[in-house]
Formats: sequence, C-alpha cells, structure tokens
Amino acid sequence: MHDVVIVGAGPVGLALACELGLAGCSVLVLEREPGPGSPLKAAPLGMRGLSAASVEAFYRRGLLDPLLTESGPQEGLFEAQQPEADEPPRPRFGGHFAGMMLDGDKVDIGAFPYRLPSPGLQALRTRLDAVEAVLSEQAVKLGVEIRRGVTVTAVAQNREGVTALAGQDAYEARWLVGCDGGRSTVRRLAGFDFIGTEPQFTGYVMHAALAGADELRPGFNLTPGGMYIRMSAMGYIGMMDFDGGAFDRSRQPTRDHLQAVLRRVSGTDVTVDEVHVASSFTDRAMQTTAYRQGRVLLAGDAAHIHSPLGGQGLNTGLGDAMNLGWKLAATVRGNAPEGLLDTYTGERHPIGAGVLDWSRAQVAVMNPGPHAQAVQAVVRDLIGTRDGTTYVFERLSGAWVRYDLGGEHPLVGASAPDFRLGDGTRLGDLMEDGRGVALDFSTDRSLHAPAMGWEGRIRYAAGTAQEDLGLGAVLVRPDGVVAWAGDRRPDRDAFKRAASRWFGSPAS
Repeated sequence: MHDVVIVGAGPVGLALACELGLAGCSVLVLEREPGPGSPLKAAPLGMRGLSAASVEAFYRRGLLDPLLTESGPQEGLFEAQQPEADEPPRPRFGGHFAGMMLDGDKVDIGAFPYRLPSPGLQALRTRLDAVEAVLSEQAVKLGVEIRRGVTVTAVAQNREGVTALAGQDAYEARWLVGCDGGRSTVRRLAGFDFIGTEPQFTGYVMHAALAGADELRPGFNLTPGGMYIRMSAMGYIGMMDFDGGAFDRSRQPTRDHLQAVLRRVSGTDVTVDEVHVASSFTDRAMQTTAYRQGRVLLAGDAAHIHSPLGGQGLNTGLGDAMNLGWKLAATVRGNAPEGLLDTYTGERHPIGAGVLDWSRAQVAVMNPGPHAQAVQAVVRDLIGTRDGTTYVFERLSGAWVRYDLGGEHPLVGASAPDFRLGDGTRLGDLMEDGRGVALDFSTDRSLHAPAMGWEGRIRYAAGTAQEDLGLGAVLVRPDGVVAWAGDRRPDRDAFKRAASRWFGSPAS
C-alpha cells in the first residue's frame, strides 16, 4: 500500500508527487497515456505562460534553473507585429485581457510594497512538455513511481484507505488524488458535485498548411466574428467561435470545418490546405463544491475548468499542488494539527472561483455584437492606464492571491518576500527541502528556543536581513505563504500559537 496514489501525470500531478516525495511519502502516479510526448504539449501549441507565483514555486524547490534550461530562450510567443508607416511603435508584450494586449512598462511596482528582488519573481514562457520533463525527473529522484498506460476505471474507499482499479489491477493507498484533467474520471467515480456555467464559444487550436495566410494579422485579433490568434508564420492558429459550445468535442474537427470557422471568425478567404494536428475546447466554467470527499481529493483541472484565456489553468493547478502537498504529507506522517487537510478546500476553493470569474469576464468582453464591442472600448481605455495595467498585472502574476489566515499584518496569508540575510542566503534557498521556515531578524535571536520545538518541521534561520520590511521575524509555511509576522520585538507566544496551528504540537 502506498501513502498516496495520484491519477494523472500532467504538471499538477507531477508537482504534487514531488511535494509528497520531498516529505518522504511513498507515491504512485498512474497515467492513462502510454508516453509523455504529444504535439499538443510541444511548441507552439503547448506554449504556456507561468505566472511569477508559479515560477517562484519552482525557485523555492531548486527547480528554476532546470526549467529555464528546458524551456529554452525566452523569445516572444507571437510574431512581431510591425506598425504601419504612420503609426507609433507598439508596446512590447506584457500579457493580455480578452486578447487586448498590455504594456508591461505601465505596471506601477510601487503598488506592491512588500516585493523584494528575487530570482523567482518573473513570468516565464515555457511548454507543457518542458514543465513535465523537469517535474518527472525530480519526482523519480525523490522515489516516486510513475506508471503509464494505466486507465483507472473504478475507485472505492473506506475509513482506512482507497483502492483504484485499472482493468484487473488494484492499486491501494491511504489517500488518492485526482489530477486527471477537465474530464476527470476520479471526479466522476468519487461523486464530486461539479457546478458552473455552460459555454459561450468553441475554441480550436491547429497546426495547418494555409493558403493566403498573409491576410491573418499576427497575435490576438478580436473581430466581429469572435477572435483568432496567429501564433507564428508556420500555420499555428487559435480560434474562438461563439457558437454556444455547439461543436461536438467527441469528434475530431475536419479540415472543412476548421476552414469554415477560420473564415467566419477572421473575415478572410484563407484556405486550409492540410491539417497536421488540431484540438478543440470550450469556455465551460465549472468547479467542484469541495476538493475532498473522504480519502479522495482533487487538484488542477479535475477540480475546476474554464477557458484557457490568460493562461490561468496551469498556474491555478500548480497553486493547488503546492497548497495540498505539505498538508497531505503532514497528515500521512501523523503530525498534522486537527483540520489541516480541510484548509485545502477552504483556501483554494475561493481562488478557483475567482479564476473562473476572471475567465467569464474575458469571455463576456470578447462576445461578438455591438454591446460587447462597446464594453471592449471601455475596457481597452481602462487597461491602457497605469492603474488598469497594474490591476491586470496583479491578477496575471498571482500577486492577488492571499489567504484569510486571520493575521493583522498585510503579509500574513500572502506569498513571502524573498528575504535575503547578510550572508547572502535567501529565503528561497532555505525552502528547498520542503520544510517551513522561521526567519528571525531580532538582535537577541528571541525565537531560537521556541522554534526548536518544531525541529524537523520548521527550519530556523537568524541574521540581519538586507531589507526586513520593518519586521522582526516571519514564519513561512512550506508552500511559501506567510503564516505569521512579528514586529521588531517578536512575541514568542504568538509565534508558538502560529506554529502549533500549522505544524502541530511541538515535540516534548
């Protein structure tokens, strides 16, 4: 019997496996596909933007350098769109809202007073296959077993554990986590309630040989028929057709169908000569009412689905994995405080709901017709301002995520700044082993003695910070979230209460 069986070897399942493996849990990952390769995960169809929050997670586990190497040069995702002779130069790429591009130079960094320089504080363009390659290698190093070509057909649980059936094979574990995507088998088999809104459009991505492709403008293009995205000169195209999600996604889109959609959406006479690969999706926005049913949990698209606009799905799923991993590991080890695992739903469900609404808002703005076009004009003016750009940046970067942990300091519940001690050690360096961290900036090292009660669960580090942001100490959870912040004279009793809340009772 394994401690945890994870169904799904995509980025979310592998990230969770790494977190559990880092904590010493025995983990088995079951993946339906026989191999990791897929043209939909390679460039450019598999290109994704990792938010600063996701990049920070890789940095805190020592995986940022391998990810940068695997991702390759950080070139633009879209072809350079040259201005007309009488137009000023267009701003460089800085993200988008509903296909309306932002100027990253307009972000007001002063709106984020607790930001500190960090190797991980950056967005990153990468590929799904690159993310999976880095996480797979790390998982194997940590003793995780990955079995491919295994399709789970039944799930049964009792008070002691869970059994996943795949054909004639039975896989037993104390816990099971479904990370098996938007059409999650685990979600259905375990009986999770899945509610939300029906689609407004059918989306398509394709790599095709095109005749007359010069009529298609590079990048995002909102049109009276929907939206199309020309990703490169090599025939990689994305399309959103506002048909109410009418296309039957159980069928593979044909050449004739894709050509009809492209002409209708783009308003051009482009001809699709040959389709090399194509896939469809919708903006159906659904979420489970809870992320846990007994000993079965969900993460990533298995727990929430929405349109891929803004690239929030992958980032939200990675956030799920980081939040769940240390909590489930503590539960497996038997040193979790009461109710710790239930905070996974309590903290991540509102974040998922917020991402679904962010997606719905973009779809509403994109919807063809005079009313939506009027809204587009207003939104375009707003996001062209410094405040508007900063607001959207906050959403896209993940800086908006803050859990309600009850602390008074603005940092409590937010991602910890990358504090740097006088000897050059960064908080990110101290988090690579997956433990919590107590940083003590006080001159008398007042937290040393109480922190020893959680030795093995909390790493204690002391020293003068190059920039302490007016704090005397901070307690950081394994997922990088600030659990407690103390002033220049840290309150030992407050620290111990926070440590007990998140890391269980101190050792006797």
